Amino acid sequence: MDNQSPFNAIPPVPLALVLIMAGVELILSAGEAGFVGGPGAIGWRAAAMQDYAFAPAVLDQLLVQGNKSLDMLMRPVSHIFLHGSFTHTLWACVLLLALGKFVGDAYRPGPFALLFFGSAILGALAYGLFSPRNMGLIGAYPGIYGLIGAYTYMMWLTLGRLGENQYRAFTLIGILMGLMLVWSMLFGATPWWIAELSGFVTGLVLAPLVAPGGWQRFLARVRQR
Repeated sequence: MDNQSPFNAIPPVPLALVLIMAGVELILSAGEAGFVGGPGAIGWRAAAMQDYAFAPAVLDQLLVQGNKSLDMLMRPVSHIFLHGSFTHTLWACVLLLALGKFVGDAYRPGPFALLFFGSAILGALAYGLFSPRNMGLIGAYPGIYGLIGAYTYMMWLTLGRLGENQYRAFTLIGILMGLMLVWSMLFGATPWWIAELSGFVTGLVLAPLVAPGGWQRFLARVRQR
């Protein structure tokens, strides 16, 4: 009988990310439920959002005020591991495991991490520039959308090899954008979609560059021009 752990099938980077996110959520949820931390633990999530979320005001501190303190510099990354609820975290973990398996099998750990964190960071910066509200950004979703961008690129290549309509590669992002629109109509919109869409575009652009041999092919095209 094969007793191999199912976790062995998940590449190491997405697995590590999910474990960190799940660990953070476990502590916050346990505090909200009163299992740890006493009465003050109910406010742990709100305090964490205050301390680790990214917002347009953070970008103003970094670029305009010149505040290069650790508190400001960590926020383009720290927001990734903090979510608004158990369900918010659960969906992030499920999507990250699914996309992490698919994309992680095609990209080595270094390029995969660059895809995820590059999309999350640039998505946050775009949010800071274009968000109409100074609302804190939290969650791994801009990075996950970056992986969707990489998935789209991979599907584009696959459909091209099969001689099929390559624009079908954008079906997944189209469905997600449609669901996001319906959700915003029913429950109200947040400007987080700016970070998520920017993360998708970042992943789509980075995917061919960090693919095996991708940077060399890019430099060769530049020299030919």
